[in-house]
Amino acid sequence: MKRNLQAGARRNAALRLEVFTDADLDDIHRATLEVLERTGVWVEGDEALDIFSDGGCKVDRETRVVKIPPHIVEDTIRDTPATVRLCGRDPRNDIALEAGRVGFTNFSAGIMVIDPRTGEYRESRTQDVADLARMTDYLSDIDTFEHAVEGRDAPEATLAVRDTALGLLNTTKCVGTGALSTYDVDAIVRMGAAVVGGEDQLRERPVVYFCECPVSPLKITRDAGEVIIGAARHGIPNNVISMAMAGASSPVTLAGTLVTHNCEVLASLTLAQLTERGAPSIYGSSTTAIDLRFAAASVGSPELSLINAAVAQLAQRYKLPSFVAGA
Repeated sequence: MKRNLQAGARRNAALRLEVFTDADLDDIHRATLEVLERTGVWVEGDEALDIFSDGGCKVDRETRVVKIPPHIVEDTIRDTPATVRLCGRDPRNDIALEAGRVGFTNFSAGIMVIDPRTGEYRESRTQDVADLARMTDYLSDIDTFEHAVEGRDAPEATLAVRDTALGLLNTTKCVGTGALSTYDVDAIVRMGAAVVGGEDQLRERPVVYFCECPVSPLKITRDAGEVIIGAARHGIPNNVISMAMAGASSPVTLAGTLVTHNCEVLASLTLAQLTERGAPSIYGSSTTAIDLRFAAASVGSPELSLINAAVAQLAQRYKLPSFVAGA
């Protein structure tokens, strides 16, 4: 198993760069607890509502709003594992996500490619998924493979399962998946179990992990809830990625956006922990600001860098492995 280089470890106590102070993080955390308790999150799935209700949260069945008491959020933070292990078909590609270590993955999922042979700009195909998985397998500095593009030339109903199969067949690294339902989760778990010899072995050596996104502002949709619940029950790591967009789906201020982001991730992690205590999870972010000229996400902007820095610091505060997206 690889132990990636440490990032952020103190080597010189007199020279440090911290974008946010402890007081800043305290303010974001306290505001998060207040929003989750007083405003709550909208939850679409009935099973998710049942789990929140059974776990002690206040559930309004008519409005589908769940309000989460602070002590339940704090329990979630304590119960979520501080280390997540992602395993490859080749054990040399196993990695540990834990405090102070940094790794890299490709992001997902594109729907267009420039054909490397003809130069044509076209929709991505299943062959592209396989080709990019093999390329990622070759690149030693990329630690896991997420479905880089979608196979748009095949039925959409089987997209998540099919693209995961292509990943498992074409890379020896851990495969991040884009499941959208309980069916997808169960099918992907069965494939992973077939690779490692059974579901118990898959819990010990997860060669797949899930990635799901709540919807900003403050919504856990049916598909997101099903993936959170399914991943927790199977004991497979799940990367919860908020995609709040400052000035559009979240407040225009970075502080307000960070609170929205934190609420969405912690509410999702709470659902996971109420489903199965100790469920492995990753505190994820693809949150950024909107580019008002094009109504598009401003990836690579200074705001994105600040948000990513705050997300990493929040995850360190909570002792959780983190994921941030963008250049």
